[in-house]
Amino acid sequence: MKWPRPWIRRPEAAQSRPGAWGEAQAERALTRKGYRIVGRRIRVGRRDEIDLVARHGDVLVFVEVKTRASETFGRPADSVNRAKRLALSRGAVRYLRGLSERPEYFRFDVVEIVGREGEGVPLIRHIERAFELDRRYLPPPPRRRHAR
Repeated sequence: MKWPRPWIRRPEAAQSRPGAWGEAQAERALTRKGYRIVGRRIRVGRRDEIDLVARHGDVLVFVEVKTRASETFGRPADSVNRAKRLALSRGAVRYLRGLSERPEYFRFDVVEIVGREGEGVPLIRHIERAFELDRRYLPPPPRRRHAR
């Protein structure tokens, strides 16, 4: 049996369809709020993916979309744990390095989608500035000179 190469995109599996539906819902909601979507499912590196990249005024927004059928086990944004924030920070830094013109400001938002495709209107929550860039990707602080 031949195993598929990891860098080749395979057709979406059934379990990823709710995620794609949620991303489409999030995109519509952001567009209604005046955001301009500049990228969808951006792959940066072998492991990192950014669900949506949008512009809101002069701010570049990296959006993580979390879709759940219900909130029985907590809010969808609760699953954006430390490891996920680190991966999103790493992906954002790589994305920014690839731009010819870097924005002055950027931020991380989370959009929660609660519902299922075909089951009425989903609950959509947009959490602006959901978290900060992981500190390991921040530039070092300026060195202070000691007075002599």
